[in-house]
Amino acid sequence: MMKHIYFCLIQFLVFYNLSFISVEAQECQSSGTIAGTSPPNGQCNTAYGAACCEQDKIYDIFTCSPPLSGATTATLTLNSFEDNGDGGAPSECDQKYHSNETPVVALSTGWFNNMSRCNKNIVIYGNGMSVTAVVVDECDSTTGCDQDHAYQPPCDDNIVDASEAVWTALGVPRSEWGSMQISWSDDA
Repeated sequence: MMKHIYFCLIQFLVFYNLSFISVEAQECQSSGTIAGTSPPNGQCNTAYGAACCEQDKIYDIFTCSPPLSGATTATLTLNSFEDNGDGGAPSECDQKYHSNETPVVALSTGWFNNMSRCNKNIVIYGNGMSVTAVVVDECDSTTGCDQDHAYQPPCDDNIVDASEAVWTALGVPRSEWGSMQISWSDDA
């Protein structure tokens, strides 16, 4: 009898967790697609492992991001916010470039929320450490494959695109820089 109760409890917990994940995943869905275009020769900066758009490849676009929680799960990516870096144009919030030694980030379109997080601090948790960074740009989830976006595809809906300083502060070995799962929150 006890085994049956434990079995039912485990089934319930698994079903409940899967249902929660399914509902959360459905809260932000692709709002459309764009077709990639090949960048002109030498116009796609692949520093930090950035991808270039591919001719006629279909890319999802998003006007939303996953809902925020106390510690929102995201993918941390690496970006140079410097002039001639892989980020493309100057930062959206201040129309300036930023040193790789400064902890700055770009957030996916939904989290960037029409510039409402510009120049505000967020706290990033990863690799057993945390760092405070300033939001200076949007990681555009609605368009890409053009000069303003360094001929890179649109960002996914769950990206915190960070400078070298963020990766360093999190203690991530340089050989592992590029992409990792983190959580983040607005700085209180």
